[in-house]
Amino acid sequence: MPARRFADGEVVMGRWPGSVLYYEVQVTGYNDVTHLYTVKYKDGTELELKESDIRSQSSFKPRKSQSSSSSPSRRNTSRSRSRSPGRPGRGRRRSSSQSRERKEDKKRTAQETDLVLLVLFKMNENNTRRYNGEPDSTGRNDTSCKILEQKFKPDLEIQRVLDQYSLHSRREEKKKEEIYSEKKIFEAATSTASTEKASPKTKELEFGGRIGTFMMILLLPATVLYLLLMCKQDDPSLLNFPPPLPALESLWETRVFGIVLLWFFLQALFYLLPIGKVVEGLPLSSGRKLHYRINGFYAFVLTAASIGALLYFQFELTYLYDHFLQFAVSAAAFSLGLSIYLYVRSLRTPEEELAPGGNSGYLVYDFFTGHELNPRIGSFDLKYFCELRPGLIGWVVINLAMLLAEMKLHNLSVPSLAMVLVNGFQLLYVVDALWNEEAVLTTMDITHDGFGFMLAFGDLVWVPFVYSLQAFYLVTHPTAISWPVASAITVLNCIGYYIFRSANSQKNRFRRNPSDPKLAYLKFIPTATGKGLLVTGWWGFVRHPNYLGDIIMALAWSLPCGFNHILPYFYVIYFICLLVHREARDEHHCKKKYGLAWERYCQRVPYRIFPYIY
Repeated sequence: MPARRFADGEVVMGRWPGSVLYYEVQVTGYNDVTHLYTVKYKDGTELELKESDIRSQSSFKPRKSQSSSSSPSRRNTSRSRSRSPGRPGRGRRRSSSQSRERKEDKKRTAQETDLVLLVLFKMNENNTRRYNGEPDSTGRNDTSCKILEQKFKPDLEIQRVLDQYSLHSRREEKKKEEIYSEKKIFEAATSTASTEKASPKTKELEFGGRIGTFMMILLLPATVLYLLLMCKQDDPSLLNFPPPLPALESLWETRVFGIVLLWFFLQALFYLLPIGKVVEGLPLSSGRKLHYRINGFYAFVLTAASIGALLYFQFELTYLYDHFLQFAVSAAAFSLGLSIYLYVRSLRTPEEELAPGGNSGYLVYDFFTGHELNPRIGSFDLKYFCELRPGLIGWVVINLAMLLAEMKLHNLSVPSLAMVLVNGFQLLYVVDALWNEEAVLTTMDITHDGFGFMLAFGDLVWVPFVYSLQAFYLVTHPTAISWPVASAITVLNCIGYYIFRSANSQKNRFRRNPSDPKLAYLKFIPTATGKGLLVTGWWGFVRHPNYLGDIIMALAWSLPCGFNHILPYFYVIYFICLLVHREARDEHHCKKKYGLAWERYCQRVPYRIFPYIY
């Protein structure tokens, strides 16, 4: 095993990837497996470098020239010649002219060096922005480049005249060739780095690592079962824990599992229909962009027509309420089978197509978080399909079934006001997500997270069966609310929805096209990655305004259930915990990605989710 050369905290010179330039960095870590050093640049950027790309600072100290280290006798001889009585003036003139030539030569060398750095800086910036799908620096302000250009503008004009009349010396021509070759090396290295970039191993494990993810695989299905059993009780108080457990054979019904499969493949059929536009996603690590068909809203309309036809032919949609536990168990079994398939197929996936957060090498952890980033069968994207279709549309169908079950169970001619509010609020949320389907392509679920048990269970089980908890609760625990109270709750939901939608739309438009004239009023902090951090608009109010809108809406969904029990507010508590976890995760990810720019952003926008509180 090779010995480690540089210690943590040591300040050294690190080569910038894809170039021949070295910068001062600090060693922050070392991986004994890959033998890579983690270093931090002065702007906060963290990278992994090979030992061959790191040098000690002593190797960059300037050496004395040969002329300055010549023998004393030669210096004395030179001095005596310049003071010869026979040629007093000539010696001084030659000495002063040589001194001026040396100064001018050093000045030209320094200017040429700065010009090389200017060229390399621009090339690196433009390559980075092209890689991220953004405009080149020609359309944006760059203070450092402008300062250098203004500083050397007179010299550049002189250089243009020299080029026009070919007044360069051979030494200058040789330097020009060296600069040209250095540019070629930089371009080749940058091109290679952008095309051969592979997904690195996951070092920082989330959710408690291997033990935590194993426990979550067991606890998530148990939590869903517990919540549904508690809602079934006449008194769903937390003091009545544990709820009476049904017989195991009563939790499974083959017919119900068949309906779950039919629902999944029906939504897949709607997804494959050649309707709706096709858009490009964000660039992958390899620079490639995947294509997605945007037809979620059309799928919702077709589903609504299908449900309407079933009701017209007297199909009892309350069957969902009567077998709700069996549907939840069947969906959980299907999501587990899908997760196993996803992990097995990911073992043959190329390295560059693996998820950056699910490539740890540990079976349980990668199975839970998702090993492959974008699993596809042909053009059918499994993760993108499950993100919005079966679970989200299924949530609306379940809510409708609960509304009909309430009317049937309590012999009502119209549903209760509380049930109408819950159905209406959550229907608005789902329709909004499907109408703005393209915005999901910029979320971390699509760009960063792999597709494993976490997302499969969340999309197919947690969303439809836990998010419909308020409607399920109201069937057996009706709550009467007045019209003024209903109006106040409606206003609260509208405020949350407005914050949620306007913040997400603002972020999505800026990510897609930062130079959009409609966004000219927004200010941002530029980062080393070529992207910008918004400091005005909603993202200058708090760091995660979309999470603030989510929490306000979640509260509005629970208030129609009253205050007799805390169970309907589980969704609010869960949502706050989930978003605080996501916020901490986003903070860590952004700090590592944007470095010093993120620290400046946090100073500018101190509040994370709740203004003046958190």
